Order: sequence, then structure tokens, then C-alpha cells
Amino acid sequence: MKNRFTIGEMSMLFNVPIKTLRYYDEIGLLKPIEVDKYTKYRYYSTEQFEQLDMINYLKSLGIALKDIRVHIENRDINHFLELLKLEREATLNKIAELMVVSHRFANRVKEIEEALTIPNIGQVIIKNIPERTVLSLKEKMGSISELEFSVRKLEKMTRIPLFIGKVGFTISEENLNKWKFDEYDSVYFLLEENVDNIQSTQKITGGDYACIYYHGSHSGSNEYYKKVMEYIRASNYQVAGEALERTIIDELISMDKNSHLTEIQIPIKKQSS
Repeated sequence: MKNRFTIGEMSMLFNVPIKTLRYYDEIGLLKPIEVDKYTKYRYYSTEQFEQLDMINYLKSLGIALKDIRVHIENRDINHFLELLKLEREATLNKIAELMVVSHRFANRVKEIEEALTIPNIGQVIIKNIPERTVLSLKEKMGSISELEFSVRKLEKMTRIPLFIGKVGFTISEENLNKWKFDEYDSVYFLLEENVDNIQSTQKITGGDYACIYYHGSHSGSNEYYKKVMEYIRASNYQVAGEALERTIIDELISMDKNSHLTEIQIPIKKQSS
């Protein structure tokens, strides 16, 4: 059996592109056993098969080529074990990150599917909502441009990419009782998981909320605030905190304005006798 293989034959045997084998040669990871001084053809031997197997194996685990080269040059068992342990830890961290992303996808799919089947659009309902964690930026806002600018400031402050459906705005209890619905008091981002390295998280108290869904965005919210406030007064309730307003489906999700959906939530309590 011959013991010299061209770079093309090595490529075929190991399913590794010729370009990759040339790169391995350049960086000193896998140098041919012989290079013809006239033709410059590269030749490899069977003794290098196991080395290329090792490179392919470690590369498939995500280990960097520079670390593979260090191992091949030193072939130290302790270094090899440390290499595997570090890459395993990195892999576990990636899995944890992907689980968070998967959780966000599942929540968003569920919310949009439920939004498409809400039966009481435009009607006030009472919901008991558990405590929620948010990132919040206190800032007075009125125009759409001010709202958008505040969202960008919150994103920059938190270094978390904000996504449609989880960002909302608040109106203070004072302004609600004055029936002033054109000035927002803060922008917030609903968190779906713990964020340990962010200092500006706040808790939104759980309890009963007078809520309304409507087709539209923030620009059309005024009449719906009035409707909720009228319901609160007529039902012997009183406002118990700031209102939360959040657009769940907007023009970036659907071109159909009839499918745009915003929810207003106002915390309530029974009038004291």
C-alpha cells in the first residue's frame, strides 16, 4: 500500500476542502510530510491520518484552531483535559443562552396567537395580574418621536435588545385622576427572565386591573383611557397606581391596521366606604 497521498486525495479521504488543508499548512497545524521542490505538490502519509482525525474531532467540538495546534505541538494529557473542560463549559453557556431565546420565542408565539382570538376588543374587563419585573426609565413624554427616543435610551441603558410587544409606557396615577392621557411618565420593558447585572429593575405590583384591548396604537389611546376611567368610576372602583400601556401588534408585524392591538391596564381597588 502506498504511503504518499496528494492533497486532493487527502481532501477526498477526509471530506476536507483542499483550501482548508492548505490553510492548515500555512498556520502549522498540519504540514505535509513532503513537498516536491519542482512541482510544489504536497504529499501526506498514513501517519498523519490520525492527526487529521484529531483536528476534525476537536474542531467539531468548537475548539479554536490555535488551541488545537497548541495541543498537537505539546500533546499533554492535562492540557487536553483542560481544553475539553473549558469547551464543555462554553457549550453549556451557549445552551443556556439558546434556552432563553427559545423561551422568548414560545412566549411571543403564545401572546400573538392569543391576541388574534381576544373576544372582547374594545370592552373593559377586570383581570388579576401577578407581579411583574420590568426595566424602567422615568421620563416625561408626549409625542411619538419622544416615545421612540425614550425607548432607544432605555435600550442603550440596559444593553438588552428590546423587542416588539414587550415595551410599554406608563401614565401616572395623578394624571389619570385628572383625565390627562396625553403625557406619559415612563417607558418600561417587560422582562421574561432574571437579569442579574441590571440595577434598574422594578416590580409592578400584582393585583386587579381594569383592562381594555383595542385595535390601534398609542396615538389612538385617549378615548380608551376615558372608557376605562368611566368604567372604574361607575363600578365603585378607584385608581390604585399608574396605568400601563403596551402595543402588542403594530405595523412592523402586520400591514393590516385592523390587526394592530394595544392593551391598557389600570390597577384598581374598591372605593373605601
